[in-house]
Amino acid sequence: MIICNQSLRSFAVITIFSVFVLEVVESFVSFKHYPKSSLKTNHAMQMSITNKPDDKSSKTVIIAGASGYIGKSTVRESVRQGYNTIALVRDISKVNNAQGKAMYGQYFEGAKVVECDVCDPSTLTKTLAQLSKDNNGIEAITSCLASRSGIKKDAYAIDYQATLNCLESGRDESVKARHFVLLSAYCVKNPWLQFQQAKLKFEEALQNQKEMSFTIVRPTAFFKSVSGQLEVIQKGAPFVMFGDGEVTRCNPISEADLATYLIDSIGEKKRENKVINLGGPDEPLTMKKQGEMLYEAVGKEPNFLYAPLWLFDTIINSLQWVADSFDSEKFENAAELGRIGKYYAVEDMLTTEEEEKYGTMTLMDHYKKIAVDGQEYDPYTTMFATAPVLEEEVES
Repeated sequence: MIICNQSLRSFAVITIFSVFVLEVVESFVSFKHYPKSSLKTNHAMQMSITNKPDDKSSKTVIIAGASGYIGKSTVRESVRQGYNTIALVRDISKVNNAQGKAMYGQYFEGAKVVECDVCDPSTLTKTLAQLSKDNNGIEAITSCLASRSGIKKDAYAIDYQATLNCLESGRDESVKARHFVLLSAYCVKNPWLQFQQAKLKFEEALQNQKEMSFTIVRPTAFFKSVSGQLEVIQKGAPFVMFGDGEVTRCNPISEADLATYLIDSIGEKKRENKVINLGGPDEPLTMKKQGEMLYEAVGKEPNFLYAPLWLFDTIINSLQWVADSFDSEKFENAAELGRIGKYYAVEDMLTTEEEEKYGTMTLMDHYKKIAVDGQEYDPYTTMFATAPVLEEEVES
């Protein structure tokens, strides 16, 4: 296929700009799931380990996706509530090495960490069967699994198949777990993305089985999803928003509040076999309002850059054209990332019913904290992250 030089130049410009836009989107939109960390205990979110009901200590809770953003907070909350908590991780060496201890130590304290690949159904069933035997049964499996990228291959491997493996293993005669808590996503209500369709496919499988009771929790957005531009504006760059900044509204929920809700759902009978939309305590927040709050938290005058929404269609269509023309999976994935960016730029992530709002920590509380302490390191979901600085590295 021969393409004229002008077309090549035009496409090159669009491609370069698409990379910029997608990076900006990635900096404040996370689809399941922080830059550098002060590595201090999060006192604002940490709860006192008191009042553990005695009857929970004999009940075993399995956390799948334990090393993820919400997963690690869920492990900590399960321990706090007194459950015998088992955190499943794919590679235990990444938890036990120096950097792993810096990242996960405060979250996994009091839990048993077990290495298990949830993508391997046979190994998973054997692992859960042994855990069930050793602990006199399994009270609940809580899945915080989520694909890192959201592209089709990853989404169906993790959001659907790996999560289904956890369900099927939990239902197995050798395991017989009682309850399944699923961390899903509010955005599946309007599913035009691959990861949303994968999540819905699993939700259907969960609701159609009869062996385990379940609770499906669909949070609106996480705090990290609307915090990614902190370091950018601290360095003097503008806060980037799409349209006029008033296109979408959200009420995100903190990881600590969401973790509490997930673990509470294990024993909350009125939540059994229910699909629950869940947001935080804030009133509807536009992207412009989020930017104003972030500037207030860092003590700077607002400086906004408005990106037109039509850029998404230009970028997506160009990438999809290359994908279709050259049968390119790489460009197909890039186009899907563009669609993900557009989705969050035009769709509300907002609960309006009082029973669908939960928690005590507001987004402004969070912004004020990270403006002082920095954000928690996450090697998978931020473009600005640097690895935690370990004490021995500082001393050397």
